[in-house]
Amino acid sequence: MDRIKPSTIAAVFKVALLAIVTAVLVWMIYVAVLASNWVIAGVLVLVLLGTNWVYFSKRAVASKFLFPGSVLLVIFVIVPIVYTAWMSVYNYKTGNEITKEEAITQLHQVGLVPDESGTNYDQVIGTFQGKDALLLTDQATHQVYIGTKDGLTELTEGAYTADPQLKAIEADGFTADTPDQIAAAGSWLTSFTVPVTDKQFINPQGTDVASLMLEKFVFSADNSKISDTVTGINYVDNGNGNFVASDDPANVLYPGWRQFNPSQNYVGMFTDPKLSGPFLKVFIWTIAFAFITVIMMWALGLTLAIAMDKKIKGRAFYRAILILPYAMPSFMSILIWAGIFNRDYGALNNILGGVQVDWLNDPWLARGVILTVNLWLGFPYFYLISTGALQALPTDIEEAAEIDGASGRQIFWQIKLPLVFQILSPLLISAFAFNFNNFNLVYLLTKGGPTDVLNGETAGATDLLITYAYKTAFGSNEQNLGLACAISVIMFVIVGALSMWSLKRSRVLEEM
Repeated sequence: MDRIKPSTIAAVFKVALLAIVTAVLVWMIYVAVLASNWVIAGVLVLVLLGTNWVYFSKRAVASKFLFPGSVLLVIFVIVPIVYTAWMSVYNYKTGNEITKEEAITQLHQVGLVPDESGTNYDQVIGTFQGKDALLLTDQATHQVYIGTKDGLTELTEGAYTADPQLKAIEADGFTADTPDQIAAAGSWLTSFTVPVTDKQFINPQGTDVASLMLEKFVFSADNSKISDTVTGINYVDNGNGNFVASDDPANVLYPGWRQFNPSQNYVGMFTDPKLSGPFLKVFIWTIAFAFITVIMMWALGLTLAIAMDKKIKGRAFYRAILILPYAMPSFMSILIWAGIFNRDYGALNNILGGVQVDWLNDPWLARGVILTVNLWLGFPYFYLISTGALQALPTDIEEAAEIDGASGRQIFWQIKLPLVFQILSPLLISAFAFNFNNFNLVYLLTKGGPTDVLNGETAGATDLLITYAYKTAFGSNEQNLGLACAISVIMFVIVGALSMWSLKRSRVLEEM
C-alpha cells in the first residue's frame, strides 16, 4: 500500500483550515449585515477575499507570512485610528449619539401627548396577518379594535372573545404573544404607534395599556423645522445636531444627532473658555509631568549605576534590591502607595505623629505624590539601562583622558556623561512618550484629582491628557465622545512625532 505523501497531507490540512476560517468569516459577515454594520461587513469581506487569494495563490509566497499580521494591524491599529480621527470632527456626545433619521423618529415619540379626550385602552400584544399588532378594548365604551402600523380596524361582536370584564383577549386572525414574547417585545413596542387620524395615534404605555395620543410636533417636508402645536414654539435645525427654538437657541430639543462640525472640538479646545481652560491646564501639566519624571528617573538611575559600578562589598545584593520595584506588578505598587499616602490611616501620616496631611486631595501635594511614586516605579529601569551604557563605554577613552591630565570629575562631566546621554537619548525620548500616556499611575493613585467640582472644574490637578480624555468620554453623565476623540488625536500626533524622533536618533547611532 502506497504511503500518503507529506505534501498531500499538508494540502488537505490547508484546505480544511481555510474552510474553517472562511466559514467563521462568512458567519461574522452575516451577523454584521443583520445588524446593518456595513463598514464592518465590508472589512470582513475584504479579509475573506484576501485570505483565500493569498493562501490559494502560488505567487504570493511572502504574503502568506505577512498577511495575518497585516490584517491584525489594520483591524486593531489602523481602523481604530481612522475611526477616532473621523469621530473627532463630529458633535458626538450625550444627546447627540444617533443619526438624524433616528433622532427624528424619537422626536415623533417625544412629541406624543395625551389627547384631550383621555381615551385609554386595554391591550393584548400579538400579531395580525403576520404583522405586529395590538388587540385594543376601549375602557369606556368597550369597543374592540385591531391596531397595526397601518391603522385601526374596528371589530364587530362575534369577531372577538372577551373576558368577564369585557376586555377582548382573542380575535379572528389575531395571535396573542406568549409571556416570553411579551418580555422581549420592548424592542418594538416602545416605538410602536397606531395612526387614528393625521395627528392622533394610539401609543402603548406598557404591555397591557395603551392611550390615545396627540402628536404636538409638526415637521416640515424636509425635516428642517418643527412646530409645537401646544406651546406655539417653532424649532429650527441649528446645524450642530439639534433642533432649537428660533427665538431662543438655548431651548434645545433632545435627542439630537451626530453632526459634522470639526471646529467645535479642535478649534474649541483653544478658543472656547469652557474647553480651552481645562485643556491647556492639563496639557501643560502633562508636558511638565513627563519631562520632570524622566529627568528624575534618569538622574537617580544613573547615580545608582555609577555607585554600583564601583567594586564594593555586597554589590550583587544591592543590585538585586534595586531592581525589585521593577519586578513587582506596577498596579500593586501604585495601590500600596495610595494606602501609604491615605489621609486617615496612611503609614506616612502615622510616622509623622498621627497628623492628617491630605496628600491626595491637595493639588500640589498630589502632584508631588504622583512624581514620587513614578520615580519609585521607573528608576530601576533607568538604573539597568544606565549600567549597560556605562559598561559599553570604551575604556581607552578614559585612559587617554587620564594620560592628558584630566581629573575624574572632568572625565565624568565632559566625556562619560555626554556619551551616556547620546547612547540613551532614544530611550529617554521613548520614556517621555510612555509617561505622556501614563494612565494607570494617575487613575489608580488619584483618578486625576483633586477636582474642584463645586466651582465647575472638569479637569483635576493631576489629570494627564489620557485620563482627561477618558473622563471626558466616560467619567460623567454627559459623555463628550467627539471631544475625547479630538484629544486622543492630539496625543497620537505628539507621541507619534516623539516616536519618529526616537527612531531617527536610533538610526543616527547606528550610522556612527
